[in-house]
Amino acid sequence: MNLLLDKIKEAYKSELPFAVYNKPNDANIFGIFQKDATLHTITSDFTQSGFVFSPFNTSEKTIFFPLQASEYIKDSFTKQQFNFKEKLYYNDTSKSTHIKIVQKAIDAIQNNEFKKVVISRKEIVALNGVEVEVIYNRLLQLYPNAFVYVWFHPQVGLWFGATPETLLEVKNNSFSTMSLAGTQVYKKDEKVSWNSKEIEEQQIVTDYILNKLSAFSTNLKQLKTETVKAGSLLHLKTEIKGDLTKDKLFDLVHLLHPTPAVCGMPKEKAKQFILENENYNRFYYTGFLGELNSNTNKDSHLFVNLRCMEVKNNNAEIYVGGGITKESNPEKEWEETVAKSNIMLKVL
Repeated sequence: MNLLLDKIKEAYKSELPFAVYNKPNDANIFGIFQKDATLHTITSDFTQSGFVFSPFNTSEKTIFFPLQASEYIKDSFTKQQFNFKEKLYYNDTSKSTHIKIVQKAIDAIQNNEFKKVVISRKEIVALNGVEVEVIYNRLLQLYPNAFVYVWFHPQVGLWFGATPETLLEVKNNSFSTMSLAGTQVYKKDEKVSWNSKEIEEQQIVTDYILNKLSAFSTNLKQLKTETVKAGSLLHLKTEIKGDLTKDKLFDLVHLLHPTPAVCGMPKEKAKQFILENENYNRFYYTGFLGELNSNTNKDSHLFVNLRCMEVKNNNAEIYVGGGITKESNPEKEWEETVAKSNIMLKVL
């Protein structure tokens, strides 16, 4: 593991682009290190091999690290002991602003403007210096069941994340995706129960994905909904599988992205509400990232960019959000974002 940690430090110091990542419950860590600082982008061509980093807003450019222009390194994960503390950080201004936007969203839903919308915000935390490889190693140690990554391009920025959500996995012309929604704090030895708001929120996402994919694949399979743990949080997850027609990867990705789990439903109306009311740019938060055509079988594994932060100007900008339905309570929605922010705060 030290091989990749040292390589991260070297590439960042040299201002060369890289992505280093660990898949959920995987014993290996992978790194793709671009050989120069060229900014590569892709639009509708998902036939190349490499690592993709795409924003929430589909009208903005997707960044791509081509495998043929990079060094690819595989290393093994080594478990280490760290002492992590729960941290809570927010200010009253951000709380009042978020609650007002959530209430506006609830009013719009009750007026039948849309069924669900995901409202997000960001917390800015001052740092005492930035050691990229140290922050990444802490994420690895703390969240082994997430897709844990560090991504850097000198013309774009430095991002970290530990996301629990797969956007799309393609293997041998078959694909799987998931609906992931509903959030509660994990409490040891306490029986898990979900209220109607969270069940409804998760069902909206599942129904949307099934409806969209029904025109794309004739062999859809919906697995049983289950509770999954992501760091200190619990979510509801439903996995969906199907067959992929050759050369349809781009179409499938953009059919799914952004999903109701990060945007809302109907998608375009929810997205418009987000762009008009969140009062900040999500950039790559709630976008997607991951391997594209990674081997001879052209397998791809893309993740939704949740539980993430951008580090710049000696600050960590932590992105958090939550799904709003007609049964949402603004105060509880605020508390959910505070709980989610702790995923990144722990490693700072």
